[in-house]
Amino acid sequence: MHDSSPKPSKVLPANAYRKLEPGEVYHPVVAASDRRPEVTLWSIGVGVAMVVVFTAACAYMSLRAGNAIEASIPIAILAIFFGKMRKVSSTILENVMVQSVGQAAGVVAAGATFVLPALYINQLHPTWWQIFWACSLGGFLGVVLIIPLRKYFVRDLHGELPFPEATAINNILVTGESTGGSAGRVLLLAFGLGALFDFSVEALHLWNSNLSSAALLGGLGEGIRLEVEISAIAALFGLGYIIGIRYAAIIAAGSVLARLVLVPLVYYFISETGGQLNMGGTAYDVATMSAGQIFGAFIRPIGIGAIAVSGLIGILRMWKIVASSVTLGFKGFSRKHREAAQDERTQLDMAPTNVLGIQVLSAVAMGVLFFAVAMVTPGEGGAAAYGLQSSLVFGAVGMVVGFLLSFLFTPVAAQAIAIVGVNPVSGMTLITVVLAIGCMILVGLKGTAGMIIALIIGTAVCTALSTSGALITDFKIGYWLGSTPRNQERWKFLGVVVSALVVAAIIPLMDSAYHFLVVDPSTGELVSNTQVLPAPQANMLAAVSRGLMDDPANQPWLAYGLGGVIPLVLLMTGVPLLAFALGMYLPISINAAVLAGAVVAWIVGRTGATEEERTARADQGTLIASGLMAGAAIFGIVTAVLRLPKIGAPIQYLSVGIEFWLEDVAGQQGIAVLREQAAHWYEGFQGQLIGLVMYLVLAVLCFLLARLGARWAAEEEKKAQTRD
Repeated sequence: MHDSSPKPSKVLPANAYRKLEPGEVYHPVVAASDRRPEVTLWSIGVGVAMVVVFTAACAYMSLRAGNAIEASIPIAILAIFFGKMRKVSSTILENVMVQSVGQAAGVVAAGATFVLPALYINQLHPTWWQIFWACSLGGFLGVVLIIPLRKYFVRDLHGELPFPEATAINNILVTGESTGGSAGRVLLLAFGLGALFDFSVEALHLWNSNLSSAALLGGLGEGIRLEVEISAIAALFGLGYIIGIRYAAIIAAGSVLARLVLVPLVYYFISETGGQLNMGGTAYDVATMSAGQIFGAFIRPIGIGAIAVSGLIGILRMWKIVASSVTLGFKGFSRKHREAAQDERTQLDMAPTNVLGIQVLSAVAMGVLFFAVAMVTPGEGGAAAYGLQSSLVFGAVGMVVGFLLSFLFTPVAAQAIAIVGVNPVSGMTLITVVLAIGCMILVGLKGTAGMIIALIIGTAVCTALSTSGALITDFKIGYWLGSTPRNQERWKFLGVVVSALVVAAIIPLMDSAYHFLVVDPSTGELVSNTQVLPAPQANMLAAVSRGLMDDPANQPWLAYGLGGVIPLVLLMTGVPLLAFALGMYLPISINAAVLAGAVVAWIVGRTGATEEERTARADQGTLIASGLMAGAAIFGIVTAVLRLPKIGAPIQYLSVGIEFWLEDVAGQQGIAVLREQAAHWYEGFQGQLIGLVMYLVLAVLCFLLARLGARWAAEEEKKAQTRD
């Protein structure tokens, strides 16, 4: 996605990416004295529009696949594309502002979707205002906690930190100054392709996208519970296209172990010894269970343990970053940094008093939020679980824990992004939730209210860490190009608020349409909906919080422990831990689809008559993948709306292969649920064969789009060389 050894373009100064010599000064593309438009109605308006679209897309993809879209790159491309459509083209600083405001989409969506579904999984339903304020306040803290460190990371360490993600975005913005809109056209075409494909699958049901070896191969392997499935939708195909063959193969390897090795083994040995097995306080008749049911009951907890330990190992492997970051939170308030000259526009931050004031207000507001959550949490008989005094204690403890962990982890997130381009947010969020639960237990908070407050603290801290990591990327881009940091800081608040509003709508919508919990046919109990809303990080946090605060005796601790051993083994082999762990947790249908997209991207990058042509086609991957995922996600949300009983479930009038109808709930007047029944042709060989053919058509169309995009890019480059 970016070159590991970037070379400055004709626009960037020669010392943009290297360490400065003694006495040497870096001068940005746009000089401090240059007052060209930066914050305009166009840049802020387009930035907010990007926040709305990509927050929805990121949240959808994170819930559906456990991975969010990297929103910054497509937003930068679209800023250039739409900017060139204006009568007077947008300036490079306006494009920076569009990207900076829009980037709030991915970070807030990640903070919310990593944690909040855990509440639904634990049968606790947060209100929209709890979601909104947890995400907003966490985002605000992320902004104001990283501002004092901007000069240290961005200016003082110029050329010493690689900033891989910022470099990729910076190159796009710089290149956009001299090229046309081919990248934007490819992105929009891919958006349309992803939208049309997944709407045809998930709303119209023109063919069956849930492919399985049981239907296509006549039940081969079904007797020993050896079954391969693939969710043949554009969203997952695009995710694999951008992830790449190595990472996708490692994820798929986790699925192979879980679904094609462990599931048949459990079925064979337990069936041979009577067929009964107890897990987490529930007895299962393994001999009558399908491969998917065995995976959900016995193997998925192993995956949860693997994810948890992988996150912790990720933090420990960055111990140098963590250790050096502990003191960074105080560095920004040192006299040297407070008294540094701010007379140049390109070094102008928000006033330190305002930054400190927002930190204090955000922390106090978090305490008020936790107090309010404790006050409204119902206890037995519907009465409030806690009184005024207890709620005040819980709010105060939550405020201190949330602020301190955000303060300590913010520089860790920023430094990790600057060095390796990866934010270890999963591990830090797990630590946050565990510490928050421990503190709450010490002050007497347990059960439902304890889980809600601990997970909302986790949401706020997770959002703060995501935001700080993203903002340090924004700062570096602005430093290279000559933006005003104060503008990036101020308008990031708007992006956070808008993104929090969208997330507060999307998460309850997805639960209403698809449900985070569904009934397990083998036991009749509610289980996580791993086929549609797997949310792996949230399931991990749900298990941790439930085990520590509610019913520790009924948790599959042995399975968690066995899963925790797997990352320790992988650590010795050099295999990416979290990728393999996610593969063990996520259904094979998701991971196989991701691998399919990665294989097609690998093939596309190896076609073409010359090395230049092959490289050009491979370079279209980010555009095609981002467009596919965004288009599929946006229309996936449209499909979710069409499934809502509250508006009459319009999907029942559109669907072809599946019949939908509303059914009144017994004893609850005016409340209906959506039922469905697949047609015989749709569910069997015919429907899946059509789905397989259409999936191959999708792959061919992506190849043709890559070839077309490469040709457009070559033509643009020739025109640019002619102008030069």
